Formats: sequence, structure tokens, C-alpha cells
Amino acid sequence: MELRKDPITRSWVIVGHRENTCETTGGCPFCPLHVDSKWPLLRLPPDGPWQVVVLPHPDPLYRVEGDSGRRADGMYDAMQPVGADEIVIETPEHLRKLEDLSEDQIALVLEAWRQRIEDLKRDRRFKYVSVYKNYGPMAGQEGSHAHSQISASMFVPRRILYELRAAREWYKEKERCVFCDIVKQEERQAKRIVDTQGEFVALCPYASRVPYEVWILSRRHNHLFEQPLPGANRRHLAVLLRRVLRRIRQIAPAFHLVVHTSPNVVHPKGETSTSYWKTIADDYHWHIEILPIVESRSKSYSIKEVYFNAIMPEEAAERLRKLDLNS
Repeated sequence: MELRKDPITRSWVIVGHRENTCETTGGCPFCPLHVDSKWPLLRLPPDGPWQVVVLPHPDPLYRVEGDSGRRADGMYDAMQPVGADEIVIETPEHLRKLEDLSEDQIALVLEAWRQRIEDLKRDRRFKYVSVYKNYGPMAGQEGSHAHSQISASMFVPRRILYELRAAREWYKEKERCVFCDIVKQEERQAKRIVDTQGEFVALCPYASRVPYEVWILSRRHNHLFEQPLPGANRRHLAVLLRRVLRRIRQIAPAFHLVVHTSPNVVHPKGETSTSYWKTIADDYHWHIEILPIVESRSKSYSIKEVYFNAIMPEEAAERLRKLDLNS
């Protein structure tokens, strides 16, 4: 496998083949019988029976060892997929889903995400750390045991770059965070709010890309998911995430969940990168995006970047609000 850069979109693409090795003939590799014999990257709680474990991916897209070997291929750019690829096993119980866990257990999953982002960013080679969860076969879930994934790469994903540029331009013009402005207007209008808990808000975006798309944001400005502000009650985030996912599972058999946080802005030499935005701590705002998959042949997934959403976000938010959380 190798990474190749599209000179038009500036996207990095992994080309090559990887087998799905998360399901084996010897039973589920994410159940305690197999996990307990491995050396974890992280286990929570650290003592006693584990509730959350982070392991290296058994067949990673990115590998920590080696050099990127970035090179020119005529007019093109290519490099080796140096980075990290990890599995977050969210529960020792095979049949439990993330939204079925207690709020304290979900808080441990969030803490695992936080600790691994923070740790991976200490490697100054890595420009971005992605946390994501693919649920259901239609979303490309690897294995049936509840888990999420973390990857660190030597480039910033294109979607994040778009957000960074837009946030920078908004701040340059208005001296305000665009995400903070979104939260304030959505709460004021109250048409697309799905749920709230403490300082966190779940809403259907004004220009939702797919039916029932939900974003979770904090009312308090913060660009780093891995560094909560003093006094921030992250258990409220666990409570809200649980309620949102319990709603989504009633209307969609699959979804993508992605944590959007600030990139690593430190050079390998230890200096702050001048290629990133000097105002990033003021203009960017971490958030979680959840994109349900409600149709097997959705135009929004088959024609990337040209989104088609047959359900108005206002209608989607109203329906999600009314769903029974005990179902």
C-alpha cells in the first residue's frame, strides 16, 4: 500500500489492498478471551476488569515504524502510509452496543479517545489524529463487536482542511468563531435542536448532507477535544451521545461518527508551524458529526461532494426529538 496525492483536490488516497482481519475463525478477536492475552495501548480502568481497551489494528492501514519516503512520481506526489491505526474496544460484552452502555461506561470510551489523541499528537510526525466509528455493514463496520477506530496521519484530511479554512475566514472577517455562532443561532431559533445536556448541544445542521445528520457541539469554545476546558463536565457529553445514538438507531441501520478536532500544529523540530493558522485556537471548534445511512442507494453517498437530502433538517430534528429513548 502507498499514499498518493490527487493534484486537483489535494486529497491523499491510500491505494493497495487490505484484508478485513477483524473477524477470525477462532472467535471474536475483541472479546476478553482474545484481548486479555494482548498488550494494550490503553486500558480503562487501569486496574481490575477492563471496560475499554485500545489495541493496534490487526491489519493496519498506517504503520508507526519507518519513514514516509515522500517522493515525486513525475508531476505527482506519493509516500508510504506512516502513521497509526488503532482499535478502541468499547465494551467487553460482545452483544452490547455503544448506546446500550451506561453513561459512565460511555464516558470511559470518550476518555480513551481523548487519551489516545493526546498521546499520538506527541509524535510530531503526525499532523492529524482521526477518531471515527463505522456502525453497521452499510457503513463498513469491521467486526460485530462494538468498537471505534483511531488513526494518525502525516497529512490533514481534506474535510478538516475545508473546515479550517472556512473557520479562519469567518474569524478574519467577524472576529468570532463560526461554530459558536451556529450554536447560538440554532438555540435561538430552536428549529433544528435535537437535544441538549449541560453545556452540550445536538442539532441537525442547517445544510444537512444526509437525512438525520446530527452534530454535537459544546456551547463553550474549545478547539481541542483532547484538552477539555477547566470545569467542563464531559459526563454530560456521554449522556447526550447516548441519547442521540439511541434515537438514530430507530431510524437508521448504520451510521458514520467522526470526531473533528484541531490538527497537530507543531513541527518535528518543536516549533509552531507557520503553515497553520495563527488564530486556530480562536477560530476552530471541536465537534462530533454523525451521518446516518437510511438508504441503501443514497445519492449523498454515491455522488460525493454533491449532497442530496430528501428530508428537511427541521423535520428530521422534530422527529428525532419525539422518538422514545427507551426503544
